[in-house]
Amino acid sequence: MATSKTPGGGSRKPHATGMPSPADIQDAFVKPLKGMAERLQNLPLAGAAGAIVENGRKDLQALMQANEKSYQGLQAVVQRQTEMLKSSIEEWQETVKGMGSAGNAREGLTKLDAMGKAAFKQALDDIRELSELAAKSQADAFTVVRDRIRSNVDEVSKLLQTPRK
Repeated sequence: MATSKTPGGGSRKPHATGMPSPADIQDAFVKPLKGMAERLQNLPLAGAAGAIVENGRKDLQALMQANEKSYQGLQAVVQRQTEMLKSSIEEWQETVKGMGSAGNAREGLTKLDAMGKAAFKQALDDIRELSELAAKSQADAFTVVRDRIRSNVDEVSKLLQTPRK
């Protein structure tokens, strides 16, 4: 099985599915941005060039923050999906056990029908909850980017204003 190198020199095994781990995905998003932000921060510039570099650094920080919020939201959705799946499996197991002890086949089928209806309703509720969770996560990330864009517009407006004589 192939492994990948981590930033610290260790190695990570890919998931059993062959897909990269969540940590690998996060590293792929955040690591290049952090490197750029550090390089921009260490440039010795003054005046307008310094302001431009500072704006670029702030932009990169906002992107890193937005990516982090997006990643955290994705983790929350996956965690909640896992909890929902576990709960559904447990409910099915209990129902199957209950059907085995049912007095007759008609009673078992009635229970199965009721469970099917309840499972369908629960699936719709779960889909709604997951979509709301994902939407909130994306809205949080968008807010970070939107605020940075507003800040850029304000800074450019200040630079373009000329004093009237």
